[in-house]
Amino acid sequence: MVAAGQAGRYPQLTVERPWSVHNPVLEGEFACPEAIRWYLERELARLAARGARISVGPGRKALDLRDPRLAAAVDETRWDLRRKKLFLFAPERMALSIDRLQHYTGTPADSFQRYVLLTNYSWYVEEFRAALPGCSGPDDDGRQMPAWHHMLPGRSGVTMVNIGVGPSNAKTITDHLAVLRPDLVLMIGHCAGLRNHQETGDLVLATAYVRDDGVLDDMLPLSVPVVSNHTLNTLLLGELTARRLRSRMGIVYTTANRNWELHLAQAEDHLRQSRALAVDMESATVAANGFRYRIPTATLLAVSDKPLHSQPKLSADAQSFYATSRRQHVEIAIAVADKVRQLYPGGLPSADLRSADEPLLGTTGPEPTQTPGLYGGLRRLPGTCDGIVGSRQHVRLSRRIGCCPALRARHGVLAVPADVGAGLAAIRDHQGQRKRDAAHGALGYLQRPGPVARRGRR
Repeated sequence: MVAAGQAGRYPQLTVERPWSVHNPVLEGEFACPEAIRWYLERELARLAARGARISVGPGRKALDLRDPRLAAAVDETRWDLRRKKLFLFAPERMALSIDRLQHYTGTPADSFQRYVLLTNYSWYVEEFRAALPGCSGPDDDGRQMPAWHHMLPGRSGVTMVNIGVGPSNAKTITDHLAVLRPDLVLMIGHCAGLRNHQETGDLVLATAYVRDDGVLDDMLPLSVPVVSNHTLNTLLLGELTARRLRSRMGIVYTTANRNWELHLAQAEDHLRQSRALAVDMESATVAANGFRYRIPTATLLAVSDKPLHSQPKLSADAQSFYATSRRQHVEIAIAVADKVRQLYPGGLPSADLRSADEPLLGTTGPEPTQTPGLYGGLRRLPGTCDGIVGSRQHVRLSRRIGCCPALRARHGVLAVPADVGAGLAAIRDHQGQRKRDAAHGALGYLQRPGPVARRGRR
């Protein structure tokens, strides 16, 4: 791939997967493969271990970034979000984003590590560099979003980017970071606390977001729910608990209006209805773009002020708060990145659901025929699940057996053993019959013929 790139061509990668019925051949082109070498090595090794045939060759002639055709090549208006993550971006988009990362951060793309922390305060960068000596940084001063990298073999170190303030900056950096396929993006910063029992310095771990920033509304409808990565949040919560720090989990409200409290009459109803714990200006944007680009994200914020409870952000109070809170905030983020490195070297589990028309959510052909099988019932052909989908029992059983379509899609399992499907059907029928028998017995007792004994005195 590197040789093809040096020859002025986009390296073309072809992956043949003999186990896939609906999507056996994957093809795509790349730009600057050295920038994501660690990711390509990991993912292609997985595919090869499963028996995939992988071939590489020269593709199209690489497009100059000043070519008029570039605009159409990077246009995501009709972008197919269902593409495999390995081939998610066109080579022109990769080349442009890699150049933009150098421009905004002052560091080359191959310096970025797979664990990325985003912040909007230079104090956090100072603490990051103090905690991890030897970081490499921008080639000169004055960069809009300076980045610092604690580099380890295999890009397994940690990167921190000071993205500045506001959702536009959050979208800009995550648009371009996404082509590097980071294993996590964690937003750490400050927020306004909305609950009366919160204190300045308390931490907020976001479980979901209200998107009032308006930046990605045209690309991701507001009706699409955006949540933090569950595994990453679990690790963050464990770290907070171990340190015995005051924290709350809940909804974070992201706005583009820094002075939202000056228009409280307009914002108050939205805040109350959303039941949000905090207000910030970047978290939902980072999470929404992470959802679009299939990057695990999370948010850990520190309460810096409480405008609804007569505690606005004042200069003297803010300086004192920053001095006392920033170190432990950065330490928590680094500790969680270390845990992810140790526990999930192959990447964090992701619960992102695929589109309904993707093959991995089930067969797209005609209904399979039914043949007699075990448990005295009907037996479906492999690949179908005649279970009690949607019930609590189905969820519990599917976690052990693997019959849930969403879980199958997540883990790449296309078929369910027919015996398992028949077994679940038998369990369902048996339990349903027990409920019907119990109901019939009760009704039969009430409707039993014969004289009714009178109670009381005769």
